[in-house]
Amino acid sequence: MLRILPLEEAQNFITRKAVRLAEAEQTVAPILEAVRKRGDEAVLEYARRFDGLEGASFTVPESEWRAAEALVSPEFRSAIQTAADNIREYAQLQLPADSWVQFTDGRRLGHVVRPLESMGAYIPAGRYPLPSTLLMTAIPAQVAGVKTICAASPHPSPEILATARYLDISHVFRIGGAQAIAALAFGTATIPKVDRIVGPGNIYVAAAKKLLAGEVGIDFVAGPTEIVIIAEDADPRHIAADMLAQAEHDVEASSILLTTSRALAEQVATEVARQLETLPTAAVACQSIRNHSAAILCPSLDAAVEASNRLAPEHLALYDQSLLPKIQHAGSIFLGPTSPEAAGDYASGPNHVLPTSGAARIRGGLSAADFVKVISVQELSANGLAQLAPAITTLARAEGLEAHARSVEVRLGK
Repeated sequence: MLRILPLEEAQNFITRKAVRLAEAEQTVAPILEAVRKRGDEAVLEYARRFDGLEGASFTVPESEWRAAEALVSPEFRSAIQTAADNIREYAQLQLPADSWVQFTDGRRLGHVVRPLESMGAYIPAGRYPLPSTLLMTAIPAQVAGVKTICAASPHPSPEILATARYLDISHVFRIGGAQAIAALAFGTATIPKVDRIVGPGNIYVAAAKKLLAGEVGIDFVAGPTEIVIIAEDADPRHIAADMLAQAEHDVEASSILLTTSRALAEQVATEVARQLETLPTAAVACQSIRNHSAAILCPSLDAAVEASNRLAPEHLALYDQSLLPKIQHAGSIFLGPTSPEAAGDYASGPNHVLPTSGAARIRGGLSAADFVKVISVQELSANGLAQLAPAITTLARAEGLEAHARSVEVRLGK
C-alpha cells in the first residue's frame, strides 16, 4: 500500500501542491457578508443549517458546562494540567520583552511590547474533537496578556468544555465553519470582535480566514496536515507508527519517508500494512497512505534534506541530529528516535498549530509572539537631532517633502 519510489520518480510528492481555495471562497463569501450585515441572526441560521444546532442560542448553557466537568476522567484532568504547564512554560520563552539602548550620539532607541486586546480560537470538533487545540491556541494568548479569549467549536465535546473551564475561558460558542470565522472577525451582539483568529479547520474555514485577512489578523491559511521523516537507520515500527499518526488525521494528509535505504523503506511499508490491520482509524489512514504518502529513495542524506527543504513540511522528524544545521524550512522539528510527533501534538510544550502547504518557508508555528505588538520607540537629544539633520533634510528634499525637512530645521533654529 505504501509506495516506494526513487527520488527522480517522486517529484509530485516533493513539489508543493497549491491549496485550492477558489471554489470554497465563492461558497463562503455570501456567508461572510450575511454575518457582517445580520450578526447573530445569520450566525444562528447557518449554525442550524451546517452544524445541526438545536435551540435558539449558540452559547453554552451552565448545565452543559457542569455536565462536561462531571463526565471527564481524573486522568484527563491530569493530562491537561501536564500539557498546559509545558505549553505555558514554552510560550513564556517565546515572548519578546521591552528593550532600550542608549547610543553615544544622542539616540535612545528601543521597543515596548503590548498584547492584543482579544483573540479567537477555532477548535475543530468534527471527526475528532480537539481539546489539545484549545490548549495550544489559548495558552500562548494568555501568556501574552490578551484579555478577551474566545473559542468557537461546532460541537464542543465534554473534553473541550472541561479544558475551557480549566483555562478559565467563558467565551465558548457552539458554531463552526465560515460563520464562526465571520462572527469573530466582525463581532455580533453576542460574540466579541477579536483582533486575531487562530486555529486549524476545514477548507471553508481556511477560505474564510483568507478572505478576512486584513479585516482581522490570522495565523495562516492551513491545508492538509503533513509529516516528512528523514532516516537511513531506524526502527521501522517507529516510522510506520509516526506515518499512521499523521495519516489518521485526514484522507488528504501526507506522510513522506525520505531514506537512503531500500531495506528500511520496505520494512516500513510492511509495518504500515501490519499496523493498519488493528488501527481503529484505518478507514481514514488507508486513503491517506494510498493516495498521498510514499517512501522515497534518495541517493544521499543531503538529497533528502534538499527535498525536505523544498517541501517545507509542517512536521519534520530527523533521526540523524547532525542534519539539523542543514534544515532551512519546517514548521516543527522532532529530533531523535524518542521524539515522536505526537508528543508535540499534545504535551511537550511547542505549539501544534503549524504552517502547512509550504507556509513554513516564511514562518514557524503559533507562538506567544503572535499575540503581541512590538512597538518601536525613539528619543533624540538636541545634539542627536543636530547630527542627524543633514541626512534627514537631504533625503526629505530628494523626495520632494519640504515640510519634513522644515520640521527638523525649525527645532534647530533655522
